[in-house]
Amino acid sequence: MFKKLFILLFFTVSAFAQTGSPRISLPRSPGWNVVKEGDTLSFHIRLYPDSLRKNYHFAIQQGKVVGMDLDSTGNFSWRPAYHLVDRLEKEKIFQIIVEAKDDQENKVTTNVDFKVLHTNRPPVLNNLKSFYVQYNHNNVYKITDDLAYDEDNDPIVFVPNLETLPEGMNMSTQGEITWAPSLNQFKQIKDNPRYIEFQVQDQPAKAAVKGSLRLEVTQMDLPPQITMVPKADKIRLRENEKVNLRFYLSDPNGDEDIDVFDFVTNAHDFPKNTLVKNSNNQYEFTWSPGYDFVQDPADTLAFYIDFFALDKTQNREVRRVNFVVKNTVNEVELDKKNYALYYGVLINAWELLEQLKEKEESLKRDYQRARKGKKNRSVVNASLGATTGLSSVIANGNMNTQKTIAAVGGTTTLTISTLEATEVIGKSMKDVIERLNYVIEKKNEIQTKGDIFARDYSLKAARRSPDFIKKVDEFNNTMNLKGMVALELNAAWESKKKPTESNIKKTFKDFVMW
Repeated sequence: MFKKLFILLFFTVSAFAQTGSPRISLPRSPGWNVVKEGDTLSFHIRLYPDSLRKNYHFAIQQGKVVGMDLDSTGNFSWRPAYHLVDRLEKEKIFQIIVEAKDDQENKVTTNVDFKVLHTNRPPVLNNLKSFYVQYNHNNVYKITDDLAYDEDNDPIVFVPNLETLPEGMNMSTQGEITWAPSLNQFKQIKDNPRYIEFQVQDQPAKAAVKGSLRLEVTQMDLPPQITMVPKADKIRLRENEKVNLRFYLSDPNGDEDIDVFDFVTNAHDFPKNTLVKNSNNQYEFTWSPGYDFVQDPADTLAFYIDFFALDKTQNREVRRVNFVVKNTVNEVELDKKNYALYYGVLINAWELLEQLKEKEESLKRDYQRARKGKKNRSVVNASLGATTGLSSVIANGNMNTQKTIAAVGGTTTLTISTLEATEVIGKSMKDVIERLNYVIEKKNEIQTKGDIFARDYSLKAARRSPDFIKKVDEFNNTMNLKGMVALELNAAWESKKKPTESNIKKTFKDFVMW
């Protein structure tokens, strides 16, 4: 359907010597000068009066567009190209000047307007190569602009025929197809290639062209693929720290094509049992470097492990993982060592307390004996003195007896007084008291500091602190007795009770066993 168009024609008539005034006559039917892109417009131009047409020849003076043709007799034809009118303009006016001229250069001209309407064309879709898919792989196929396009520069969209798409396949409106086929789908395509169908539509007219794409299994012998979880190219760890890696294997030509999965490393004597096969395409690597893995005085040790997969045609895929192991203190052994120090110091303190308790009891007995001996000596001295003074009465009339009693009593009194002065009989109270006080003071000091030490370092974490060894030395210095010789302590002394953890717990209440 075309709208009616009334064209105003302007005629310019030249003056001629001949009789009459010639003019160009154009068709008068509605829409004679309206044409769509791609269609053919043709009509005949006449000269009035008609008797002059043999003497004149027609031509396009100005505005000729490629494809326009006007012969000398006035037959005009034109097929407008599709690119002349933009889809947004929808229509466009083209103007030409037609002239009729005789051999004497006499001519007559007229303007002719043509209305060209835009013609929408469906998109163009060229032949597509097959979509070669790999198993267990996110395959991507892109229909590029050189394969599908619109000659009118209209935007295009791809509309898939969902009934032909296999499960899991997606096709975007931009022509990108993604698909990761399952094992069954892969085998089905391998046995029987299939097609998917779609349309390419331009917008907004939605003119469409149908297309199809062949799905095939890749014919290339591709190497296996290794997926590692977690994904890491470099792993740093400490001694006695565990590393766990999981490997998932796949082959674009089918998992049955996988032949070997293993590893090689430049680490010396690395255990092979760290790689465990869970299934045909799943493996797990678990490893923990021991405390002797990094030899002193080195701080770290670096090495690599190449995990590789081989298929039946010896195609190879390698994933290299670099490891850096840091030298670490063996905390278990350190805790054992620190506990041995903690326990050993408290054993020494317990044994010394037990020895001091025995010494305290001994000194208390000596003190009692010293007090009792002094009293008895005083009675003897008084008795002997009285006997000597009464010798004349006791041995009255016997001078020899009197002399003997006086001599013996005086000598005995003198001797006992001398012995008392030198404190050979019994113990010196002063010395005993000094020793006893020292023992009680030292015993209380060791008990107090032992309770503090047992409480402050009852936990493993506290014994790991740098101050622990210092406190051990300080506590040992506390147990050094400056008066040991004076106390006459036996270096070979052994307690009647065993220095068990329960006995130490009774003495030092805050002591914690391991």
